Amino acid sequence: MITAYLVGISTYQENEDIEIRYSIFKDDVLICKDSEWQSYKKPYIVTHVALMVLLKRLKKYKDEEITIVINDGALYEQIRGTSSTHKQDVIKAVKKVKEALDRFGGQVTIKNVSTNSEAMKEWNKKLNA
Repeated sequence: MITAYLVGISTYQENEDIEIRYSIFKDDVLICKDSEWQSYKKPYIVTHVALMVLLKRLKKYKDEEITIVINDGALYEQIRGTSSTHKQDVIKAVKKVKEALDRFGGQVTIKNVSTNSEAMKEWNKKLNA
């Protein structure tokens, strides 16, 4: 089983880069930890962009069960289809994310830790280990 912890860190200044940080574990053993920078994205789609980057890295594990742990309640609701946002940038980004998730054939589970302080501590620890 693959478990990946993900965060997209934005800046609120235009034209400043965003950071995408993730850690990938296979059966609780760290197999990849990376941080990369990309050009400025609107803050409300940074985690969407980060998730797309992570899904590209996870392609080689496509046949395994994958859990992606995020700390973004808005993205989680958007993926589940329970968000009522009308922002066109967000709607386009969610559509791309859903298409990418569909290519994994239902093998990917998204877990949101934003409402659980203990799970959030674990998420932070795994990203900063």
